[in-house]
Amino acid sequence: MSTPSGFDELIHPSTRLSVVALLAATEWADFSFIRDSLSLSDSALSKQLHTLEEAGYLEIHKEGGGRKRRTKVRLTGRGRTAFEGHVAALRAIVEGAGPTAAPAVPPPDPGHTSDPTTQQQHAEAHR
Repeated sequence: MSTPSGFDELIHPSTRLSVVALLAATEWADFSFIRDSLSLSDSALSKQLHTLEEAGYLEIHKEGGGRKRRTKVRLTGRGRTAFEGHVAALRAIVEGAGPTAAPAVPPPDPGHTSDPTTQQQHAEAHR
């Protein structure tokens, strides 16, 4: 199966996908809200935000100074489009897997068991 159109390698890692999904549900979000919602350290979140910002997927706005400094983040139009395309691609992958792609489990053989004691008893009964 080929990768569906819209699948985004940049968004796909779970931390970035979580960040983008959280931001897709809001206009702006505070850094601390994102950090706490996703249980990330400041440095881990900063790294992911920087990567997404470099790709043009996020806009980061800093207000105030010193201890009162607030960092707000939002998805850009490009980021929202990339997220929506990625979600559609993931749905296509899941739907393409369908129930027929799951390995079939054969029904149990009444004369066979994986229990060694029962296997031995079964063998002795047929001698």
